[in-house]
Amino acid sequence: MHATALIAEDEPLLADALAAELARLWPALQVVARAGDGAQALSQALALRPQVCFLDIRMPAMTGLEVAQALAEDWPQDTPLPLIVFVTAYDEHALAAFDAQAVDYLVKPVEPARLAACVRRLEARLEPRGAASADAEPMLEQLRALLGSAATGQPVPRLEVVQAQVGAIVHLVPVDEVVYFEAADKYVRVVTAEREHLIRMPLKEILPRLDAQRFWQVHRGTVVQARCIRSARREESGKVTLTLAGRPETLTVSRLYASLFKGM
Repeated sequence: MHATALIAEDEPLLADALAAELARLWPALQVVARAGDGAQALSQALALRPQVCFLDIRMPAMTGLEVAQALAEDWPQDTPLPLIVFVTAYDEHALAAFDAQAVDYLVKPVEPARLAACVRRLEARLEPRGAASADAEPMLEQLRALLGSAATGQPVPRLEVVQAQVGAIVHLVPVDEVVYFEAADKYVRVVTAEREHLIRMPLKEILPRLDAQRFWQVHRGTVVQARCIRSARREESGKVTLTLAGRPETLTVSRLYASLFKGM
């Protein structure tokens, strides 16, 4: 069957080898783009909408996992999500987490027999795809689980107080007073009911130090304190927006995390 693909790999020789082997095993596959870093992979995938994305795990700018998360959040609602194949140098123990979630992976250097098996799985999954939403939820569930498994590791101390410096003054903001954290360029906005602060600590470093039962990630760039959410409104398009206690603005929930907001 005819299909389109993107290859994201920062090592040109490995990208060339993968493209050549795919051409041999899957002649009907058209590689519509090749990217040397994660940011380029994301922009090209959103522009060209390939059906399959081969994503190297470790790339400059964004990792393969971060690209997959961004694609799930920014992909057009009227187009089926692409099938993701991770290319990795992880050992077998780490790969068990990927395998358990039915998201395919390839180990560098890619062996022809393993790639052939991957191609057969991709063809089988692409064959029955019809309506735009048909594969969305299984893919989102797999990605959520994969992101969760990748985040586990050594315990880190809980963040109790945020230290936000303004000029010569350092403001000590108790985490319990934070309504939400939001990534903003090189900073993170720390928003309370009364005011907001900017800090330089990346959101991906803050997230593991927060209590996941209290602080919910609702977008790759937004983490909100659950007790500060007053309501979640789901529109016919599937978009979910949150109203907050003590704040006039609303927050948008990406479809990757929309399943958090279901009636009990």
